[in-house]
Amino acid sequence: QLQAFGGGLVQAWASLRLSCAASGGTLSIYSMGWFRQAPGKERELVAGVSYNGLSTTYADFVKGRFTISRDNAKNTVSLQMDSLKPEDTATYYCAAVLLGRSTWSPDGMDSWGKGTQVTVSS
Repeated sequence: QLQAFGGGLVQAWASLRLSCAASGGTLSIYSMGWFRQAPGKERELVAGVSYNGLSTTYADFVKGRFTISRDNAKNTVSLQMDSLKPEDTATYYCAAVLLGRSTWSPDGMDSWGKGTQVTVSS
């Protein structure tokens, strides 16, 4: 079971750090992604990290601002979000896809955590 936390209300250009913790299992065999969904929009990938942390991928709209990381010993994945913009406002979700499945499509993820709301004011 995945649980995302760390969201909140911040002003533009502020930073937030989201974390995703797993219970009842290990994350080390899963690639992990952070997705977001704004009202009226489809869920989209923000960033992903491979099961061993050696490979990351970012959506163009967060490159240079967000950093995904993981600590398999602690069974956690984090998303450091800097220079936040109002357009980053959304519900953020962490999700897991089993090792060996090469997809970052929301439809391809094996497990989802409940979202955490991020609101950025201008």
